[in-house]
Parts: sequence; structure tokens; C-alpha cells
Amino acid sequence: MGDFSLEALNLDLNALFLLSVTVLAFLVPVVIILPPVTPQKSDALLQTHSLAGLAPSRSNLRTQFAPAAHEPRPGQPPRVQALMVYPVKSCRGVEVSRARVLPQGLEFDRLFTFAQLRSAFPVPVDASGAESDAHAWSFITQRQFARLATVAVELWLPDEMKLRKQSMKTNEAFLILRFPWQERGLRGLLATIGAKLTRGLRAVAEKEVLLPVDFPDADQIKARGYSYEDVTIWKETVSALNMSKEIPEELRLYLGVSNKLGLFRIDPQKLREVYHCAPRKEDIGWQPVCGFQDGYPLHIQNLCSVQTFDAQVPKDDELRQLSVLRFRPNIILSGGPAYDEDEWKQIRLRPGTSGLYNDALLNVSCHTVRCRLPNVDPDTGDRHPTQPDKTLRATRDIDAGAPRSGCLGVQATPLFEGAVTEEDRTAWVSVGMDVSVEERGEHFYLKS
Repeated sequence: MGDFSLEALNLDLNALFLLSVTVLAFLVPVVIILPPVTPQKSDALLQTHSLAGLAPSRSNLRTQFAPAAHEPRPGQPPRVQALMVYPVKSCRGVEVSRARVLPQGLEFDRLFTFAQLRSAFPVPVDASGAESDAHAWSFITQRQFARLATVAVELWLPDEMKLRKQSMKTNEAFLILRFPWQERGLRGLLATIGAKLTRGLRAVAEKEVLLPVDFPDADQIKARGYSYEDVTIWKETVSALNMSKEIPEELRLYLGVSNKLGLFRIDPQKLREVYHCAPRKEDIGWQPVCGFQDGYPLHIQNLCSVQTFDAQVPKDDELRQLSVLRFRPNIILSGGPAYDEDEWKQIRLRPGTSGLYNDALLNVSCHTVRCRLPNVDPDTGDRHPTQPDKTLRATRDIDAGAPRSGCLGVQATPLFEGAVTEEDRTAWVSVGMDVSVEERGEHFYLKS
């Protein structure tokens, strides 16, 4: 009797094992082919749009940590090594190989900024009306909220071939913001499993935010419930479009913002006029402008300068090397002497090997006076307690207008030769362009 029961038990266990293997053999291919992934906004865009920018495998910054690849070349001018645009201030950028230059900088650069509602006393997250009006919106950056560095930004542009297949027409471009977020319970677990199955074992669950690139018209503003409000950037206040209805509460929690979080879009008709070290209207025919950049339309970095400076920065487990992306440049140069840009006053970008036929003329307006933002690792969002800020202040105190401040890189204003109308104020820049220094001189930084 005992032997019979044991045989029956073994039979049941074998049957259970075979059943489990059969179920797994059926489910695993199904999960791989049809992973438990919540449909993403980008899935729909794939039908009509293409992702702009360079994939990491094609990045022109792949060799940025190899000094020999970017040191000066005898008899050859510096060149444009890479181009970056940052559609949302302080979030991750999009690397491009070519970009249109507008008076306010590179196309798609610093269109949006996050802001927090600040006051001398607490305000509820859901504050509205008079209670909200009594407070002021102030822009935020990685200086206060380092996790902004981990908010990925994708730029999706209309794809003519895809649109033809769909018998559709559109000129609308979109941004998709992604940030790590896992919901509680089974839904969160499935999202994590789906992320790892589709994007690799290191992938994490994410939440998406879809934003239109084009500035909405009056009817769209009304329909979507947007409104104009003042937002302060540094010491300047600008009227911008409050599009906070587009961002989820989870983003505020992820960033660690205790105040109400807002999202603002710069109005192309209300750009910020740039004075201080920039050229004057009486000299160039118009007053320089910018969007949500810190103060000037363009930021230029020299890779050789970054590498030379990097060699002076003490390293530890938290900081092993300095990426040029810590300094959030638009135009990244290669092949020029370290710190040569410190005395540039005007440069011309010539076609070189870019395939373009036009020049781009830039006024080098001032040194870039650094804040502590470069202490944040652009890959992880981790903030180093002292570096590279401490070394910047110790070794790069070079501008009498900004004493005891470190400078690295230069701010620039585009000039448009022969421009008669506002529509004429446009040019193109591309990787491979040569840099010709047309004027040199000393800079003196004028604070706002």
C-alpha cells in the first residue's frame, strides 16, 4: 500500500513537472513576441514620424575621452566635432549632425523649462486661482534637482515616406520625455518585465510625456487649458505659456520637487532680449534674443580645453572622468589648442567637410561663467559634492568681470550677413565645419 502511494505521488509530481514545462514552453515565446508592455506614445508616432538625432553607436562624441583624437593638427583649423540641442532646459539633450541656426540659437534648443511655484509660505500642490496667483514661478535646473539629468528627451519629426504610406499630411513635430517610474503592484512588475524584455536587462520601467514642438495657436491654447504666466529665469521675468497640464504628478515626485511643478513653453513672439556682452541693435540691425538658455543663444566648448582641464581635476570613485556633456554645450569643437577660445571675439564656421555651402558667422560674446551644475553626472544624475566646481574656481578664474568664478567655454550670438528681413536671419551648422578665428580680444563679463 505504501509503495503504491509513493508511486502515485511520483507520478503526480512528474505530471506536474511536465505540465509546468509545457506551460513555460508555450508562454516564454508568447511573452518574448508579445511582452506585457503598456502601449507607448512613441508606438503611434512610429507610424508617421522618425526619431531625430544620432544613436549612441553613431555619436560624434564616442572618442571624446581620447586626447589624441582631438588635439591640434598642424596646418589644419579647429572643426565642429558635435552638435547638441536641449529642447527641455536641464534635461538630456539630442545629438544631431546638422542644425539650423536662428537668432535665438539652434532650432529646437531650450523651448521648454520646468519651474516650481515658490513663496515665503507653503502652497498646496493643487493650488489654483488667487492662491496660486499670490506665488511666483521660478525655473529649475540640475543645480537644485539633479534627477533632471536622467529625464530623457526624444525629438520626433514628420517622415515624408511614412506619411505617404498612411495617406497623411502633417508638419507637426513632437517631444517625448521619459523618466524612470514603477507603479506599485502587478502593473509595476509587468512594466518592469516588459522593459527588460524589449530594451535589455538593465532597462527599467518608465513613464512618458508627449509634448507638441510647435507653439499652439489661440484656439489650441484655449482648448487645452493653457495660460500665459510670468516665470523667472535668473533675475529676468518672462511671460511664457504654462503647459503644466501635460505633465503627470509622478514627475514631480520623481524629481523630488516639494512645490507645485510647472512646465513652460517660450513664446516665439516673446523671446528674451539679450544685452550685457551681446552685440547691440545699432551694430547688427536687431537686438539678439534667446529662449530659455541661461543668457545667450549659443554655447561653445572646445574638447581639448575640457580634456586639459579634466587632467587637473582630482578623481575618486564618484568622479572618474569629465564628459563634455556636463557643460551642456551646443557646438563642440575639436582640433584647437586648449583654451584658445578664451580670447575669441568673432569666428566664422566654413563648410569644411560638412557638405554645406554656407558660412555661419558668430559673435563670441563672453566667457561661460560656470555654476555648480557640472558637478552633476549627466548619465546618472548623481551630484559630486565638490568637483569639478572647486577646480574650476581654483584654476579658471580668468575673467575680471566674474572674480572667484571658474570659466570654461564661451557664449556666442549668431550674426547673419546680408540679412535684410527677419526671415533672412537663418543659417546652418554641421559637423565637419572648419573654424576660422576672425577677431581676438579680451573679454570682461557683465553680470545681469
